[in-house]
Amino acid sequence: MKERVLTALILAPALLAAILWLPASVLMVLVAAALLASLWEWTRLIGLRTHAVQTLILLLHAGVMAWLAWRGWPALFPFVALLGVLWWLVALAWLRTPDWGKADTARNRGVKALVGSALVVPAWCAFALLHASGVAWVLHALLLVWAADTFAFFAGRRFGGAKLAPSISPNKTWAGFWGGLFGVVVLALVMAPILGVELDHLLPFVLISLVAGLASVLGDLFESLIKRQAGAKDSGTLLPGHGGVLDRIDSLLAALPVFAILKDWIGL
Repeated sequence: MKERVLTALILAPALLAAILWLPASVLMVLVAAALLASLWEWTRLIGLRTHAVQTLILLLHAGVMAWLAWRGWPALFPFVALLGVLWWLVALAWLRTPDWGKADTARNRGVKALVGSALVVPAWCAFALLHASGVAWVLHALLLVWAADTFAFFAGRRFGGAKLAPSISPNKTWAGFWGGLFGVVVLALVMAPILGVELDHLLPFVLISLVAGLASVLGDLFESLIKRQAGAKDSGTLLPGHGGVLDRIDSLLAALPVFAILKDWIGL
């Protein structure tokens, strides 16, 4: 627990400072680096342990991100983020058949390698879209995931009760699920005036925040499913007390594209 708290005390201010003060180009490089680190962990989870293959996958994704930044901004970024949203609908169906893809076969590893692309590239594009709208929008997207997770933790501990997905993540409860959504609503109401959301857009803003909060739960559950299939407790050991990078951003990978696309859709 001590390591966990110390790591959080270091990372949280560093992340906030980077979002607030770094130029967009530098910030996007750092975000890409974090996402590529999570992708490296993903390749290990899915059974690709040959460094040459892992390195090739990372270089390919770094190249795609560089090309998008050079030739695709801003026109292609919403399209890529939308592809991410569509992928998470597929992931939702996957959770209903949690044993699918479990066998360590070349086909399953190939499918999961493609999933890795759907996890990181749309999230990166969504982050860029939100940042272009203003730093406060990025902070709201990050905070809504934090609110969902924190309120879920305390509600789950306080009320316990029926499990949300016992075969995938035994510690999650329905009480925690509803508590997390309550936290997202509270955050949205606090952030609305800061973001300049007018009264006639308040309800849609709260609703898209809720949907993004739901997506964050989906992202967490999906990574838990893949870890369970791999027989792993954590995605890595890079962050003391927190596991790997993927363990920390799994919810964001789903929430960012969902929130960015819905925000654009309702015209905020």
